[in-house]
Amino acid sequence: MKSFTSLKARQFGESVIRGMTRICTEEGGVNLSQGFPDFPAPTAIKEAAKRAIDADINQYAVTWGSPSFRQAIAAHQQRFYDWRVDPDKHLTVACGATEAMIATLMATVNPGDEVIVFAPFYENYGPDAVLSGAVPRYVTLHTPEWHIDADELAAAFSEKTRAIIVNTPHNPTGKVFNRAELELIADLCRRHDVLAITDEIYEHIVYDDAVHIPLATLPDMAARTVTISGSSKTFSVTGWRLGYCIASEEITGAIRKVHDFLTVGAPAPLQEGAAVMLGCNGSYYKALAQDYRERRDFLLDVLTRRGFACVKPAGAYYIMADFSTLSNTDDVTFATELVRSGGVATVPGSSFFADPAAGRNIVRFCFCKKWETLEEAVRRLEQRSFH
Repeated sequence: MKSFTSLKARQFGESVIRGMTRICTEEGGVNLSQGFPDFPAPTAIKEAAKRAIDADINQYAVTWGSPSFRQAIAAHQQRFYDWRVDPDKHLTVACGATEAMIATLMATVNPGDEVIVFAPFYENYGPDAVLSGAVPRYVTLHTPEWHIDADELAAAFSEKTRAIIVNTPHNPTGKVFNRAELELIADLCRRHDVLAITDEIYEHIVYDDAVHIPLATLPDMAARTVTISGSSKTFSVTGWRLGYCIASEEITGAIRKVHDFLTVGAPAPLQEGAAVMLGCNGSYYKALAQDYRERRDFLLDVLTRRGFACVKPAGAYYIMADFSTLSNTDDVTFATELVRSGGVATVPGSSFFADPAAGRNIVRFCFCKKWETLEEAVRRLEQRSFH
């Protein structure tokens, strides 16, 4: 009998990150693999969602997002970035930033087009490009600071290039693209008439002197940028699936059509809760970054003392850790042995590269966890012998 699976589906495997979570559960480990907080969401967002449910806001919202949520998002962009966004013409609410990304690619990319992706990358980008019929073109972020080689990036642009995906703050490295890097990307996009698609889901989780700058706010970039973000990371509600994308009116029209036939719409009462939370006092956002900075410093210190080589992340809540001085095994073997028998779950570095060899000596730890979780993970790490 012939195979009934598509050629597209055969080009990629299941999520390694969520696979590690399943292994962690089976082994009774501490989960520092998947990037979800294990502590409660803010009371204000939960209470607002409860009020919406009690008010019987239980049916479909407007397909591209409830008016209150879209208005709150627009106000947020004005408040933090002095960026005026029309909530009726430029905004689409999706079922998480994940759906926003695939809807954007399917709405803007044609079969055979190339999409530039920085490596290491969040594992969805490659499959998203394949599902939209595009060909991913990978450009390396170089250690130790995960910097861009300007010549290498310029060489990746060609007449086939349709879009470039820019994730900042960056998962998995914690890199925050600075203004000079963003200006380089913007210049290349303008020169080659290429669309920029940004994933800014960690926009409020930045540390030290790092500053998040939306690429769309650079000169002449608003019309050629799709900005993707959401509530999952900022408000610790990854299961609510509330993402959004901001684009020109023309691109927004295409995204809305694709989004409609993908999922119809995001959960109505949860949109009302997030709308209230977006207007919260600025002290919340400062405390969020401060709390995660303390967790970053705690885990970074432990990993360094244990012999991992790490680059201090400037944003997001992940640490890429090189274990080459601790073990001669590959990343998959190392991660599997580390979680086995109640250890600590990480993500093998090879899952973030097109060439698995590039991540052979790396695992990714996440620190968006309760202090008790991090302390227990550290206790188990300190009991482990590496070889």
